[in-house]
Amino acid sequence: MIKLKHWPLPLLAAILQGCTVGPDFHRPQTPDLPASFTHAGSRKVAPLHVSAADDEFWKRFADPQLSSLVKAALTTNHDLQTALANYDAANALLRLARFDQIPTVTMSAQAGRQRSSTDQANGAARSHAVYGNSASLNWELDLVGRVRRSVESHRAETQARASDLHAMQVAVVSQVASTYIDLRAAQKMLGLSNANADSQRQTLEVVQGRLNAGRGSSYDLSRAQAQLDIIVSRIPQLEARVAVDRHRLAVLAGLTPTALDARLQKDTGMPAVPDNLDPGTPADLLRRRPDVASAEYQLHAATARVGVATADLFPRVSLGAAIGTFAFSGGGLYAASGESNLALLGVDWSFLDVGRVKSRIAASDAEASAGLARYQQTVLKALEDVENALVRFARSKDENARLASAANELENAATIARTRYQAGAIELFELLDVQRALYSAQIAQADSQARSTASAVDLYASLAGGWPQYAVQPSGQVQ
Repeated sequence: MIKLKHWPLPLLAAILQGCTVGPDFHRPQTPDLPASFTHAGSRKVAPLHVSAADDEFWKRFADPQLSSLVKAALTTNHDLQTALANYDAANALLRLARFDQIPTVTMSAQAGRQRSSTDQANGAARSHAVYGNSASLNWELDLVGRVRRSVESHRAETQARASDLHAMQVAVVSQVASTYIDLRAAQKMLGLSNANADSQRQTLEVVQGRLNAGRGSSYDLSRAQAQLDIIVSRIPQLEARVAVDRHRLAVLAGLTPTALDARLQKDTGMPAVPDNLDPGTPADLLRRRPDVASAEYQLHAATARVGVATADLFPRVSLGAAIGTFAFSGGGLYAASGESNLALLGVDWSFLDVGRVKSRIAASDAEASAGLARYQQTVLKALEDVENALVRFARSKDENARLASAANELENAATIARTRYQAGAIELFELLDVQRALYSAQIAQADSQARSTASAVDLYASLAGGWPQYAVQPSGQVQ
């Protein structure tokens, strides 16, 4: 029979460490997924060969200013820097947890002078020098997998932080694009308001001229003035909206709020709306969405922590050793008589406190159950996001086309009405009614165009593209 003391220590440790308590993680089941999204074909366009979640989606809006702002945000945005720091911190904690798998070796040295009491000296000199150095080793034998489960949990947490970083990239890019679109829409509405105000001033001059010639009334003049005041009253609000959007874009790019005012002062028009977008399949979406990946990794970490808590039901065994020298003189520090050593087999008996241990296990189980529910909810929310974005994108094009047609027709009608009013063929209220309808249609069409373009951004965001070439990257890979 082979005696245990004759076994090589590494082989003995490998045998002892073969058991791992606690549940093993398995990817949770997802709801039955359809082959395609319900509203994927509702816009009745030819599908693309490239998914709508392709890299650099913003380039499909054909706006150099937008592309430049996105690039700046992906490299200097402070929310992204925060997410990156969170990832680096989690990765550092993972490396720290992995060190628990190997022996911990420490060294120390000391030199000093000691004065003992008379009783302690026992007739010897009360004052003397003290010299010593030592090296110690401590290693927990991972008999039931507590350390391995801890490393597994930290690894999953680190992967979750990496997914959170990617999710933040998606959020920042979509916010930049949405804010930029709102800026261009506000600038367009501001231009329309100024143009309509100028047109209304011309109408007011005509009414004033007719009144001066004895062919009008103060009633007509008051109505024309009131309509001009209503249009002009909307201009300050639009100017504020333009300024707020510029400030938001600057901060998203990591700049002071007014840093982009000059650059974004000129209205360059609304970005083009991509005509056809291929959302891929729901299965593709779940593999790509970083929030789904993060929820899965967090569930994995919570499952591993159940194993960490369960391991406390068993004794924690560790090996310890120390070797060193101790002397009352520097010359005797390395003499044979100064040598000292120690070997220990330690057992932590805290597992006997079963009530507290079981409470920690119950808490870990509940945390894992919450993680599973959170994962399932994240999956459903991801599917909802895409379906909502698809239906908004599909419906917005028809709305925008109708409003554009109405604005064109009313512009023609307003031109005719002005000519007829000047000729005395119609009353002032008819002219004012057409001008009011034209202004409302133009503003509605600009708003609809902005919402149509923003719906494309929402669709891209819900599909969660990656865009790694401009993005803030983790400083190290998951260990």
